[in-house]
Amino acid sequence: MDRVQPLPPNGKSVLLVVDDYPENLVTMRAVLQRQDWEIVTASSGMEALGLLLDVDVDLVLLDVQMPEMDGFEVARLMRGSQRTRLTPIIFLTANEQSRDAVHKGYASGAVDYLFKPFDPNILKPKVQALLEQQHNRRALQKLSRELETARAFNASVLANVGEGILVVDEDGIISFANPAICRLLGMTDGELRGTDLCCYLQEPCFTEWKESGFYHHYRRADTYRVHDAVLRTPEGRQVPVALSCAPLPEEQKAMVLSVLDMSVVRDLYRQLEQQAVTDSLTGLLNRRGFYQTVEGMLLRNEHSGKYLVVLYLDLDGFKHVNDSLGHDAGDQVLQWVGEQLKDCLRPYDVLARMGGDEFVVVIDGLDFPEHAAKVAEKLIERVSARRHIDGIEATLGASIGIAVYPDCGTNLDGLLRAADIAMYEAKRAGRHQYRFFDQYMNGRARSRLMLEESVRTAIDGKDFSMVYQPQINVTTGRIRGFEALLRWQHPDAGDVPSGVFIPLLEETRLINKLGGWIFEQGAAQRQRWNGVFPDDLIMSVSVSPAQFSMPNLAAELQRAIHLHGLHPRQLEVEITEPSLVHNLVHSRQQLRSLHDIGVRVSLDDFGAGDSSLAHLRNLDLDTLKLDRHFIGGMMGSPRDLAVARSIIDLCRMLDIDVIAEGVETQEQYDWLVANGCQLMQGFLLAHPLEPKEAERFVHPVQLPVAERLLDQG
Repeated sequence: MDRVQPLPPNGKSVLLVVDDYPENLVTMRAVLQRQDWEIVTASSGMEALGLLLDVDVDLVLLDVQMPEMDGFEVARLMRGSQRTRLTPIIFLTANEQSRDAVHKGYASGAVDYLFKPFDPNILKPKVQALLEQQHNRRALQKLSRELETARAFNASVLANVGEGILVVDEDGIISFANPAICRLLGMTDGELRGTDLCCYLQEPCFTEWKESGFYHHYRRADTYRVHDAVLRTPEGRQVPVALSCAPLPEEQKAMVLSVLDMSVVRDLYRQLEQQAVTDSLTGLLNRRGFYQTVEGMLLRNEHSGKYLVVLYLDLDGFKHVNDSLGHDAGDQVLQWVGEQLKDCLRPYDVLARMGGDEFVVVIDGLDFPEHAAKVAEKLIERVSARRHIDGIEATLGASIGIAVYPDCGTNLDGLLRAADIAMYEAKRAGRHQYRFFDQYMNGRARSRLMLEESVRTAIDGKDFSMVYQPQINVTTGRIRGFEALLRWQHPDAGDVPSGVFIPLLEETRLINKLGGWIFEQGAAQRQRWNGVFPDDLIMSVSVSPAQFSMPNLAAELQRAIHLHGLHPRQLEVEITEPSLVHNLVHSRQQLRSLHDIGVRVSLDDFGAGDSSLAHLRNLDLDTLKLDRHFIGGMMGSPRDLAVARSIIDLCRMLDIDVIAEGVETQEQYDWLVANGCQLMQGFLLAHPLEPKEAERFVHPVQLPVAERLLDQG
């Protein structure tokens, strides 16, 4: 039997994070921070093994590549130790991503193998599930030992034993009954003596005593055990018991039957079975319970003539609640959402939490599938409410995808896939609404999957390249800097527009994998231009919302700056307004980190959405870029012209550079010059260029209104 390790102090689960990079340890602490988790860190394999000797660890998050001793060796040594052989291991690696490395990881005893950078929304549920399994394993170990102890003790006691004891003669007649069995059957010793044992046995069932297993084993002088027996009381109550029958010395011509009441144990097993199919936070079905329930429904629905509908629900705004208010508040929200959804449904409808903020509803017996739309509207309305959490008002919503059986799928996996696709269509359409799945959606999903795979291949094959669009100071004709732009030349489709693959990179989090490469390329090109352009030439690189949320953004930029020997002010980070306003507290911290390392910060695409001039006052910015769509449409709107003039004037007073991007017409150019905008970028001045082409801008350029500007000078 496995050694029972003591539970962690204060009921906390202990996680050991092993990584030779201190910044990664800090990041993992931040990602995995929970009140019921204790995080222990080690910077090497030897340090980790030392900690494992002193601390009862529930889960190890193990880096693969480490000096002196890699993660595979640490895992092998752990599996060779009695103390740690059952401790689950998750490998985390940024470099060892080959099939052989993955296979080696699992062969070393890992339960999972994840690639950096990882999605915290995927990692945390995996960690939680493994911790729960570890906790249950220890609880079962403890229970098993307690049962063994109880049985050994009961065997040494007769009159006062808690286990029922019966002495039965070779004809099956009871001659002795201890107090425990009397209590179990609700009878006295006198009432039991002289009666036939068969009168109280429901399982195992037999017609003649001498045909029973009890008698056959008695004749062979060995022990007979029945672990799933059932006794029947005179009132007809059924009692699950475990029976053990052993012959007494031959001259007594009898056997002793011990009876162990299994009611509590059976209840415990039923509870454990219930926990296996129930979400511990909301009390709803979990994924396993959902599959067990709905697969049976699909079989029953096969020829019913009614419709079965799957609604896949994802909360809108939940991530903001989690990020701003914490996971405890997030748990409260999920519990509340579960209650609201349950109140909207019939008792026999199926409701499950699939994980995170995703819920699934299955409605059977609809006359028309369109009736599911009413249910979806009700669910969205019920969830889309303002909630006060810890004194702060939070607004939620829901996007729902609907799939109909069998039109959208003939099995549960197919239905869930279709409903998930439809749900993303609802989000793409503006959130807080529902969409039915159709073949058009399916086609888009297939195209998306193919494109996503192509993007992954392009990243691995380094099929991306960089071009550089000049930013011109129109008062001097001199270059102010370049914006580094990502380009993708697909081997079959040719040049893929950035508006197609950039959103895909962001949605799939692949932009994080590519982001470091973009920084490196931009910084390397700026270094190559040392001695060609003046020292104050600025290289601008864009940062996606996903990248801006990463805690190691400043560290990555600083690494690129040091590697290529740049002055920090030679690098400018372009951030879109949605990235900033999503979480203003985090944004201020991130901007502070960027300014601490000395890089410039630019607010990109200003005017594209719900822009606020207050951001210019409240956020520490060096540059503001007027969105190209705003520039393209402003000449037809006196109101937009007034707004643009105000922005230029305000930025001048706040000492913020203004760059008008997407300048394509003479009319736009003349108006911007006349209204004090000195920096411009767009096709009128220059297209994005290869590095060698860009070097012609080392000399002042001939501007569209050069003569007028010279006259003004």
